[in-house]
Amino acid sequence: MTGNAADWTQSVYRAEGYFAGADGNLDWVVPDVDQAKAAAQDIPNFDTVLFGRRTYEIFEKFWGNVVVDDAGTVPDPHHPERRSPEHCAMAVALNKMSKLVFSRTMKDVGWRNSRLVRELDPGEIETMKRQPGKNIIIFGSGSIVSQLTQHSLIDEYQFTVCPIFLGTGQSLLTGVSKHVRLDLQESKALPSGNVMLRYVRRN
Repeated sequence: MTGNAADWTQSVYRAEGYFAGADGNLDWVVPDVDQAKAAAQDIPNFDTVLFGRRTYEIFEKFWGNVVVDDAGTVPDPHHPERRSPEHCAMAVALNKMSKLVFSRTMKDVGWRNSRLVRELDPGEIETMKRQPGKNIIIFGSGSIVSQLTQHSLIDEYQFTVCPIFLGTGQSLLTGVSKHVRLDLQESKALPSGNVMLRYVRRN
């Protein structure tokens, strides 16, 4: 993580603003080939990923167990009967990355290069950001994103807005006691109806 590198949170949102179902499920996500290609292109820029318990368990179950075939593909998490080179790039990168898992209830973590942390210490994250290396990424993990946002530790947010209304769900940010101004850097409408948005935090 370089000193001027951005922490990056990538979340998929329904149109009413939730990033997960009421029970934490993600079965509503609208997959998109262009989005997968963009993720595969960006993922080499990161060497560390932060997880909350639920997101870690979802990711570890799939990405920690995929097998790369001779063609350099892995199953598509949204369509397991299909195989994808873009998701292969994601799998290889995620398995190599350092993974910090924040949980008070988990006993241990078994995914390669994972470390269990009981409490999020903003000072430790700030120190990590100053160390040499690549960027830090967060996928969802609303409780972690909320704490990092509260302490102004996320520099860039990327959202994918899905064209779905489900009525109830989990909000990405809770307990943030201040306004956080963002500047739009990029927006892209995808064939699926998803819209990709990239913002940087205004200092």
